[in-house]
Amino acid sequence: MRATTRLALLGTSVALVATAIGSTTAQAEDGGSGDITIDKVVVNGGKPVVVGTTKAVTAKVTVTATDDSGIKETTYISASGPKPNYAQIWYEDGEITCTEVSATTSTCTGTLTFDPQAATGFVDNKAAATWNLRTLVSAHDFDYIHRDAATTFKVQRHSKLTVDASPEPVKKGKTITVTGKLSRANWEDNLYHGYTNQPVKLQFRKKGSDTYTTVKTIKSNSTGNLKTTVTASTDGYFRYSFAGTATTPAVNATGDFVDVR
Repeated sequence: MRATTRLALLGTSVALVATAIGSTTAQAEDGGSGDITIDKVVVNGGKPVVVGTTKAVTAKVTVTATDDSGIKETTYISASGPKPNYAQIWYEDGEITCTEVSATTSTCTGTLTFDPQAATGFVDNKAAATWNLRTLVSAHDFDYIHRDAATTFKVQRHSKLTVDASPEPVKKGKTITVTGKLSRANWEDNLYHGYTNQPVKLQFRKKGSDTYTTVKTIKSNSTGNLKTTVTASTDGYFRYSFAGTATTPAVNATGDFVDVR
């Protein structure tokens, strides 16, 4: 019976939400009964959820709600991206815990899991998008509230960036060639592939300094590779820096030291 209820809750209709909390009134998408409110919802501390190719990534979710009778439970927390991508947890399975803030307000906490190796739930690159966080909260007096998008958050494809400056050492005034590669997770084959046609900054940090400055901006090629040249002037570190996109987080390469003689 629980499996059937779960499927109904995850659909666009929440006809069984009312049944789950003792009401006979069906609601479509957002709905509820009484004066209960959802005050605040936070996913992953407000930061995007960044997923690579091998390890499952967890994201803490907090739901703060208020009712004059006090909060009984957050029945479920369900995150949905472009179909068929989703993640969900349930109070009845012990995956959500609620802590009283006051006699009327509680904060319920759970952890969503995003697994690039999973056969279901998180399965393709379309998952790099804005997700909806759906939840159902009930009070001790049987008031309840359901929100189809209590908040939104981003899921992103983990990015990598490399750099190599050569020759090392090099004579002052000679040409340094700086190569590298920008790549990101592909959740359809669980490998990293080049991120093409993206602007990437070449930056330099003088030996003894803590600050990188931008030398020039180039674009990654059709395989994500980067290549440019500069004139050797002084000892220091070269790195590539990518500002990120909606689907891919920012990343900096580890600086590569060049000895100029």
